Amino acid sequence: MEAHYPAHWEADVVLADGGTAHVRPIRPADADRLRAFYSRLSDESIYFRFFGPRPRLSDRDVERFTNVDYDNRVALIATIGAEMVAVIRYDRTGPGEAEVAFLVEDAHQGRGVASVLLEHLAATARERGIERFVADVLPANMKMMGVLRQAGYTAQSRFADGVVRMTLDLTPTETSAEVTTSREHRAESRSIARLLAPGSVAVIGASREPGGVGQTVLRNLLAADFTGPVYPVHRQVRAVAGVRAYPSVTAIDGEVDLAVVAVPAEGVLDVVKECAEKGVHGLVVVSSGFGETGAPGRDRQDELARIARSYGLRVVGPNCLGIANTDPAVKLNATLAATVPGRGRVGFFSQSGALGTALLQRVAQRGMGISSFVSAGNRADVSGNDLLQYWEEDDATEVILLYLESLGNPRKFTRLARRIARSKPIVVVKSGGTPAGHSAEELGLPDSAISSLFAQAGLIRVDDLIQLFDVGQLLAYQPLPAGPRVALVTNSDALGLLAADACLAAGLEPRPPVNLGAAAGPSEFGAALAGELGRDEVDAAVVIYMPPIPGKSDEVAAELLRVSQGSAKPVLATFRGHLGMHPSLRVAGGSGAAPARGSIPSYAAPEEAVRALAHVVRYATWRAHPAVPPPELDGLDTARARELVLATLSGAAAPAAGEEPTGFAEPGPPVEIDATELLSCYGLTVWPAEVVRSPEEAVAAAERLGPPVVLKVADPGASRRAGTVRLGLTGPEMVRHAYAEFAEQLGERVELAVQRMAPQPAVPTVVRVVEDRAFGPVVSFGLGEVTARLLLDQGFRLAPLTGEDAAALVRSVRAAPLLFGQYGYPPVAVPALEELLVRVGRLANDLPEVACLDLDQVLVGESEVLVLGARATLRTPAGPRLDGGPRRLS
Repeated sequence: MEAHYPAHWEADVVLADGGTAHVRPIRPADADRLRAFYSRLSDESIYFRFFGPRPRLSDRDVERFTNVDYDNRVALIATIGAEMVAVIRYDRTGPGEAEVAFLVEDAHQGRGVASVLLEHLAATARERGIERFVADVLPANMKMMGVLRQAGYTAQSRFADGVVRMTLDLTPTETSAEVTTSREHRAESRSIARLLAPGSVAVIGASREPGGVGQTVLRNLLAADFTGPVYPVHRQVRAVAGVRAYPSVTAIDGEVDLAVVAVPAEGVLDVVKECAEKGVHGLVVVSSGFGETGAPGRDRQDELARIARSYGLRVVGPNCLGIANTDPAVKLNATLAATVPGRGRVGFFSQSGALGTALLQRVAQRGMGISSFVSAGNRADVSGNDLLQYWEEDDATEVILLYLESLGNPRKFTRLARRIARSKPIVVVKSGGTPAGHSAEELGLPDSAISSLFAQAGLIRVDDLIQLFDVGQLLAYQPLPAGPRVALVTNSDALGLLAADACLAAGLEPRPPVNLGAAAGPSEFGAALAGELGRDEVDAAVVIYMPPIPGKSDEVAAELLRVSQGSAKPVLATFRGHLGMHPSLRVAGGSGAAPARGSIPSYAAPEEAVRALAHVVRYATWRAHPAVPPPELDGLDTARARELVLATLSGAAAPAAGEEPTGFAEPGPPVEIDATELLSCYGLTVWPAEVVRSPEEAVAAAERLGPPVVLKVADPGASRRAGTVRLGLTGPEMVRHAYAEFAEQLGERVELAVQRMAPQPAVPTVVRVVEDRAFGPVVSFGLGEVTARLLLDQGFRLAPLTGEDAAALVRSVRAAPLLFGQYGYPPVAVPALEELLVRVGRLANDLPEVACLDLDQVLVGESEVLVLGARATLRTPAGPRLDGGPRRLS
């Protein structure tokens, strides 16, 4: 019977030059593919692999190379289209050790194929218990030695008998993780750069019919004065919009970098194959009739992505508006929108194709500019994650705006955002979700949790499109504020008070408004703004100019611009109710460009200006705190914790004959355990308790633990119900009486627990961990009071937690003041609580088998924290966490 392998061993990957390939284990059916691959190799490549000439592979060689057991012998191949272009394999040679070798077709060497194959094979080997790779390399084979040395693993080498023996320790290191992340970043960035800066564009489906989708894109390309050749493609006509047309992509004389596809959905797959044959780098599929139409369309969409990736093409769409790049060297408008804003510093991603035209119009109406724009539509391939990678590298992009309807790989999204937001602000509107993606409900997390996780990553999440542009224009044209202290300069007492109230509601600290009166002119506004900006206790200024007779508006605007140019503090305005970049408040940019930095953004009302400023203040505060790794912790025994988890799950459904022999399997039934021993592996102690089933057992337990004791219902969910705890029991009679009350209330078979009473006073809290299928391990925190539970007053953070993450998590709940000595409560040991959260986060990050962990309750006293109860649910994971392990498109 043919052996099988885990599904996650297959992956689409982006190569170093931005092209794509498919990685999968070799199969016996690949025999002819292997022979064809071998026939295209140079003599030198064969010599380096086999240490001598081998003109052809024998049938015995082919059978041995294509038949592996996916355990002691594993081989992965990279395919582009139907052809195999590289292979890597290991053969187990002893306990924890395997010999590794790889071979890349000469035409594809230098594209990073070997590096990505090595990443995947190393992950596969670790799943099979292999700790080291050994490779014998000829001294002249510098390419292979370079791939092995540059993987980031600990490497050793020695020379003997004419070969170099290299040994790689496959234990992941910070260096290997950095190498993988860096290669992923460069590859995905280049793949998007090839889309947004093509040398030539073909429009497939450009008909002569006015208003047709293809002709609209073609005319927009021509109107934007695209700097390269444009090729209309139509089966019958000779010219479209006065430009020579071609019957097919393959008939075009010159090279084609980008193809815009506007043919009916049923014909798109054939077009993809033609484009692959032509050597096109990327596709923009504006055609509809895919995932948005239901299951058949979804299947067609999946096939589109599979075929395109297999041939090395990236795909924007389908059902998208298109892409645009305002770079003067490119001038690309491959969209259905005739209006594209001028050159600016904002990168804009919209998942919605239908909204795209309206969004671009709004940007243009505000006078904002963009660097580039992508509408991903159904997001079969290119996603917001890809654009983040590109915009991080793009010097022309300083601010990133995202309109998202769903999240493809949330864990990767937050990882990228946390890194990129340190240098470039990211503003996101996240709607409720679509069946094709991950909505908050599908993720298993409340929407408030997603907001918390976004905030942890430094993302600015706003509620609607108006706020998206309100915040975006402030970030694009003004510096970041150093703090929350706001000066208000106005010619209306009423509007000044409204602005002050809005500041207080948004968590800002307004100074008393400077009311200049209705007749104030340029000199008064200039002097007042200069005075406020010159104060050390001012971090930003909001100017409100709403004159009854706007006779000196231009002069006032000029003075505001002059004064603000000499300040490093942001200035916002409500200038005659204008929304966007008021012409009089702009600093001129270059020819055809949007306003330059230093322009003052205007808002229709003071409250909108304040709301935008509050978002930016919170972002600036996050950015001002340097990124730090999770702290080093003592008292950890991760090896024992993993042994405990695996031993507990060892009785779960094992693979049947013919299924994958080891590694990840389908999740078995959940196993619930007392988490006391598991927590002890992470330096956490659970307050002792004994389960009892009779009054006599309860009395004996109370005597062993020592008075006073607590008698409570042993059900883990009991703490959520009133009347399930009896406190301060000091003698046998009190214990018997309490037991009798429970028996009468809940029945004789009730299971109770006796626990020594914790020191008082203390604040009850609840800590929880869930392994979310998309985000990975998420830690939540809230107070244990009934009111806090009813109001779902919880905070959330991704694991692992830094000390700063833990501190922010504690302070994120509305009831947090009870921990800091307010409302009659004594101040408690918050640092000890934060350390507990860090340790729990480390446990969650280390052990993906922990599907859920409940610490209920955690009492926070004046000097320590006490865990009164802990339950865990374990489950065998179906595969590695999203965004874990080697690079892959998702």
